[in-house]
Amino acid sequence: MKNIYVLVCLLVAAVLAGCSDSSANSEASNNSGDNYSITDFAGQEIVFEQVPERIAALSNGEMDIIYALDGELVGRPSTDIGVPEGAEDVEQVGNTHGIDLEKIASVQPEVVLGNVQMNSKDTASIHSLHAQMILTEANSIEDIQEQITLFGEMLKKQDKAEEINAEINEKIKALHKEDTEPVRTLLVYGAPGTFMTALPNSLSGNILEAVGGENIASDFESLEAYPQYAQLNTERIIEANPQYILLMSHGDPEAVESGFIEEMEKNPAWNNLDAVKAGNIEVLPADLFGTNPGTRVMEAMELLEELLATVQNES
Repeated sequence: MKNIYVLVCLLVAAVLAGCSDSSANSEASNNSGDNYSITDFAGQEIVFEQVPERIAALSNGEMDIIYALDGELVGRPSTDIGVPEGAEDVEQVGNTHGIDLEKIASVQPEVVLGNVQMNSKDTASIHSLHAQMILTEANSIEDIQEQITLFGEMLKKQDKAEEINAEINEKIKALHKEDTEPVRTLLVYGAPGTFMTALPNSLSGNILEAVGGENIASDFESLEAYPQYAQLNTERIIEANPQYILLMSHGDPEAVESGFIEEMEKNPAWNNLDAVKAGNIEVLPADLFGTNPGTRVMEAMELLEELLATVQNES
């Protein structure tokens, strides 16, 4: 009897020891963190051992999204516009058009956020700094929402990302009015000496359609170098007779406006457009339309809807 009792005690002790080891192993596994991965817009799989804490962004949209997800940057784009609260004193490391490798190296990022089209060529240089390069783009509201989802996965802030995307969806539903006549609109992107019209497959073109506007350049032939834009075709613009002309710029808005007015003065036929006769020529804010606005795309939609509503109310 005594031998049976001893045997039972030994079995119980063994079971308890096994449970203890299992619990300890589980806790150790949780503390070390399991590897996880995300896939960026270029199809690259990026693997993380833990949530990255040192992130650099090359454009406004990515910067805005990281802060909207309660994250922070160690390097931000070189710009004075659209800088979120808390990012003002972050080291500026260039932008998607020209990265400053020396500055990026100095902030020792684990991750650099770049643009598919602009920064694929920079991936090897970023890898040489022992950092990951994540490539995205924003040619539509849906692209921005996919960026939010992707960065939410990277930061393990999926719930926050879903909350922001739900808010964007609600904003689209609230602003899109199918029972009103769409306003014929010309979207012009200007740089020094160059003017292009934005097509529906551009971010601004997508925002315009989301709030119920009509892009008069929807069937213009796209430029090979910039497939989201087309050359200004004065004859076709005059034929379409836009009710609103919206100007966008990444840089100096006043210079773009004066340059476009000079362009119009070359052809008196512009004066016959409904938009010109009514004075409906507007320079859009560069932080909302001259670059990817990130989560502030909701502000961009609101502003555009308000501008178009003034024309609809005149009708």
